[in-house]
Amino acid sequence: MSQSLTTPEAASIASGDPHVQGFLQYLRMERNAASATVQNYFNDLVQFVRLCDLTPAGNAIPWPMVDRGVGRRYTVALQREGLSERSVQRKLSTMRNFARYLVREGVMEGNPFAAISRSRSVQNLPDVFTVEQVQALLGAPDTYWQKRAAAASGKNSEQVDFFAARDRLLLELIYSGGLRISEAVNINIEDMELLSRSITIRGKGSKERVCMLGGPAMTALEDYFTRREKMGFGGKRSRGALFLNYQGNRLTARSFQRAFKNYVAEAGLSPESTPHKLRHSFATHLLDAGADLRSVQELLGHASLSTTQIYTHVSVQRLKDAYEQAHPRA
Repeated sequence: MSQSLTTPEAASIASGDPHVQGFLQYLRMERNAASATVQNYFNDLVQFVRLCDLTPAGNAIPWPMVDRGVGRRYTVALQREGLSERSVQRKLSTMRNFARYLVREGVMEGNPFAAISRSRSVQNLPDVFTVEQVQALLGAPDTYWQKRAAAASGKNSEQVDFFAARDRLLLELIYSGGLRISEAVNINIEDMELLSRSITIRGKGSKERVCMLGGPAMTALEDYFTRREKMGFGGKRSRGALFLNYQGNRLTARSFQRAFKNYVAEAGLSPESTPHKLRHSFATHLLDAGADLRSVQELLGHASLSTTQIYTHVSVQRLKDAYEQAHPRA
């Protein structure tokens, strides 16, 4: 399979193809897909055009010419790019969905990717924190900012207290509610029901779900509102973004991810840890404590129960590890 196209050239071809644009519009309008999801689909299609060196006929790519053989060669090309098996399968899933759309539109007679076998390789289990590691991480913002304040005596103490309270609450909410970092930073004050200790979360595809606030999260929330008011940003009766930066604008996920690296280091945890690991830990710790799988699915906002089932494998693996380490006859 030749690869004479560059990525910019392939992106230009894909952008000008009416079927690609129709598919992206279908994702937005009919599937209600998030903008990041639509972009990921487009990126996968660009990679397909590049690796298959598809030259348009006029302004349209000759999709009816894409057959099972092309699909197989594309799979090999992805593997040669050094992608993991999971990434290869995800990109093939994109092509299955796109081809299904083309069949629906009468562009293709059949789906050439449907016949390409799905991998039966062992699924990687999500990495999780122990309960003790979570406790250390949740206490890290206070310790980190106290050290920063001591090292820079001229730093505004109210600002330091604000940063510590804000990030402690953010970590508490991610773990208390099983949130994605993007969901957490997009919370508005009016999304919160303090009496019922719950938050309405808008997840992938703008789907709403309700997440619970534990006692420590409520305590952290009260402290954060106090610090917000001292900074002149308003308290619990305000509207708009819950998490703000020092300028009073909504905190971005990227900004918090940078801060998270400092907290991971402060807690003595792996530098590879991400905020999403807290979400994995939330699900695993619930199942470890006896929560039923369907409830965890709803709390995570998973559309399919099979997506949530991976956490049962994590829980079973943790039991196996504990058994093998502790039992004299393991």
